[in-house]
Amino acid sequence: MIQRFKASMAITLALLLSLFAVSTNPGHTYASTVEVGAKSAILVDAETGKVIFEKEADLTLPPASMTKMMTEYLVMEAIEEGTISWETTTEIGPYAYEISANPEFSGVGLKMNKDYTVRELYEAMAINSDNATTITLTELIAGSESEFVKMMNEKAEEMGLPDYEFVNATGLNNSHLGDNYPEGTEPDATNMLSARSAALLAYHLINDYPEALEFSSQPTAEFDGQTITNWNWMIPGMPGSNLDQFSYDGIDGLKTGYTELAQNTFTGTAERDGQRFISVVMKSESRASRFQQTRKLLDYGFNQFEHKELYPAGQQLEDQSTLPVTKGKEDKISIETNEALSTLVKKTEEDQYEIDYSISEEQLVAPVEKGQKVGTATLVYNGEESYGNILPNGKQTVDIVTTGAVEKSNWFMLMLGGIGEFFSDIFTGAVDMVKGWF
Repeated sequence: MIQRFKASMAITLALLLSLFAVSTNPGHTYASTVEVGAKSAILVDAETGKVIFEKEADLTLPPASMTKMMTEYLVMEAIEEGTISWETTTEIGPYAYEISANPEFSGVGLKMNKDYTVRELYEAMAINSDNATTITLTELIAGSESEFVKMMNEKAEEMGLPDYEFVNATGLNNSHLGDNYPEGTEPDATNMLSARSAALLAYHLINDYPEALEFSSQPTAEFDGQTITNWNWMIPGMPGSNLDQFSYDGIDGLKTGYTELAQNTFTGTAERDGQRFISVVMKSESRASRFQQTRKLLDYGFNQFEHKELYPAGQQLEDQSTLPVTKGKEDKISIETNEALSTLVKKTEEDQYEIDYSISEEQLVAPVEKGQKVGTATLVYNGEESYGNILPNGKQTVDIVTTGAVEKSNWFMLMLGGIGEFFSDIFTGAVDMVKGWF
């Protein structure tokens, strides 16, 4: 009986503690829903940037080879701008060869005096996380890794990454590079990113250059007569039966990372039925745990959330369905939203959203065109959570527009209207004057 009482008390105490933990962290109750052992983590909607889970997401940590996501972005950008092409060839330099030959940085084993295409180098970087091919790409694009690092930091600022410092293109510590560490950086420096910044970087990479996923989703690839293997064990079809336990339906990227300083990091992304999430875990204790924790995050997203169209296009304003028009053949015009308002919604919170309207104070003067913007409508969440957004302005906003057109009244009608206003003003003035006598 006493043992049962003690067990009951223990359960009650645990429940009270869990409730207290939630109540002292308002706005982030989802943290009690998913237990993630990594030091830092985040889960976001890849379409809207909405944050649905975070744990120490602003803590700045070494990203290791997740750094290469920025290198991948700049390679894709250079191809888009025509600076290079997938078929551009280049030889590797002494610095890249030195890194490739170092057994501590096991890679694809590059050869001197051999031409490699950009596609070959990019595949080795994106799939096998090869450092020497990464360095070769930076030298091809910017002339040196030092100049490329400047491009990385400039692009990070342009993207609006909140927490970042790039000191090299690979994610290795500068101390690994010997005397080859990029000019303008410290010999013992390392790249730094927060999980939020890594998620935003991944957001830009896969939305601006979705073809990046064609590379990151490959379990293996052929490089210079050898088979290279992806470090992302969650990709379906990975070689070796021991990796089946990590396979995750829909995952197609994005970048793993490891150094002794960074420990195990992983930026993952998966899509199911048109819904895509981006997850980041940093400073995880083992290679396996970073994938296990990513699975928890993605399961939470796919099981608990879905994209919903909450307000269709053509939504009428509840308290103002028309606006006045001056100097027109009609004196008012109907207004409505021009697009649907939709967002990622937790399945129990659909009724926690409403529309906030903002109408321009400028008076409509004919002629008025159909579809003319007169204001904005913003989706507002009124629930208990505190969903953030990795985008600087992540609000779901659409335009309020006119539903038809109003032609300008002809000169005669405008003249009559003016005369009417003139005599109306005289009459009003006379009435006011007479009232003053009494």
